Amino acid sequence: MSLKTNLHSLGEKLDSLSPSDGLALLSDLFPGKVIFSTSLGQEDQVITQLIAENLLDIHIFSLDTGRLFPETLDLIARTESKYKKRIEVLYPERTSVEKLVADIGINGFYDSVENRKSCCFVRKVEPLKRALAGNSVWVTGLRAEQSPNRADMKKIEWDEANQIIKFNPLLDWTYDQMIVYINENNIPYNPLHDKGFISIGCAPCTRAISEGEDPRAGRWWWEESKKECGLHIK
Repeated sequence: MSLKTNLHSLGEKLDSLSPSDGLALLSDLFPGKVIFSTSLGQEDQVITQLIAENLLDIHIFSLDTGRLFPETLDLIARTESKYKKRIEVLYPERTSVEKLVADIGINGFYDSVENRKSCCFVRKVEPLKRALAGNSVWVTGLRAEQSPNRADMKKIEWDEANQIIKFNPLLDWTYDQMIVYINENNIPYNPLHDKGFISIGCAPCTRAISEGEDPRAGRWWWEESKKECGLHIK
């Protein structure tokens, strides 16, 4: 199947399938070419459980930016232990990080949106591009209700920047639906979620939110921006 063509008909088929059946279909259509990027968030933990429990041929990887919470790193180990499946961990290029810090300072991302996006590019976007290269389908844990920027996304779409099909199996799930599934299936999750951290990224760029705040208000809270790092921009 050509990557960019027939997405509409494939999307119609996926809309009628459960997340696990959708993942199974794509792993059959693109054997050895489906890859899942997990940030260890609750959505991603659900997808990891679906992949592992159904023995799907989908490679799982995560990005260690060098600034993650210890709880996030510990969750990688707990997840691997529970599901007996290795999560590949990718790191930013050492020379790129050293140049970034030399240019803007160790915490220079607080000084401007431009600096913060430069940091995200070095620590997240570039390693992601390396991981996606040569694959056909990129699975993500995006949900439409996470932010206005994601509300108009489709379950399956063409990612022009990375030249890959992007599949968002939980796109139409609600937060409550996700929590029920996690509890019913005893899925390990980051303990920071129980302390008000709904969306968890790098430690210096994430804070807990108060009741009633937008779920992504704790990400880059000092900015007036679209609250995205560059991984999911069309």
